[in-house]
Amino acid sequence: MAQHLGDLALLRRARDRIDREYARPLNVEVLARGACMSAGHFSRQFRLAYGESPYSYLLTRRIERAMALLGRSDLSVTEVCFAVGCTSLGTFSTRFAELVGMPPSVYRRHAAGARAGMPPCLAKQLTRPIRNREALISNPALV
Repeated sequence: MAQHLGDLALLRRARDRIDREYARPLNVEVLARGACMSAGHFSRQFRLAYGESPYSYLLTRRIERAMALLGRSDLSVTEVCFAVGCTSLGTFSTRFAELVGMPPSVYRRHAAGARAGMPPCLAKQLTRPIRNREALISNPALV
């Protein structure tokens, strides 16, 4: 039990590191080393604790930040891509479209009008990216 709680504390620190350092080059090996675990064990434990792999969690943080930058700044899509820690514009655009449902350039056009007058805390909650294939339908009768 104590070992399990210790592992959870290390996983929480790793998750917090991802939240803080999302724009830096992070990979599972680096995060696992910081948690004093092997990469495989770290990945399995992270998924058990948070419901997604460390890489998916990192990517979601990057896309969330990209959404904020695209909606509020005059940076180009390429500049946003690199600002959030992605190294390939093609991969960034593909993953953005998978998570958000539209390419970054289309999102930029729609974002400004969609969030006009909305409090930032509500806008963040409503625009959080959800993996299309992993999203659960909470009430099938509404679909």
